[in-house]
Amino acid sequence: MKKEITTLRKSLISIITVVTLLFGALGAFAAEEAAPAKVAGVVNINTADAGQIAYLPRIGEKTAARVVAWREENGQFKKATDLMQVKGISDKTFDLVAPYLVLEGKTTLSAKQKAPRAKKSTPAQPSNTAH
Repeated sequence: MKKEITTLRKSLISIITVVTLLFGALGAFAAEEAAPAKVAGVVNINTADAGQIAYLPRIGEKTAARVVAWREENGQFKKATDLMQVKGISDKTFDLVAPYLVLEGKTTLSAKQKAPRAKKSTPAQPSNTAH
């Protein structure tokens, strides 16, 4: 009986340890997903030229030129979200470039940034039920 209790206690401790490690790993994974993207530099959308703006992911030369033209017509951007008033900057594109945007200071981004690839979703498996 004493041997069974000792074995049961060891098993329980092992299970608790495994569960604790799993929750710790899940917490670290969730924190990694929620962490803001680390960027290679920033673009001051109030002073950058079209070439510098084109370094942003998903921003080509035409859209970068539109950003500069908008700024020349309307004055400096008051907030980063004003960038969405420029043709070619959708909500999705803005969300992608937002970590790179500043309204003051120097532009430090010095190379074209690639947009992260979308995660592939797995197609739904057909059911094997007979009709």
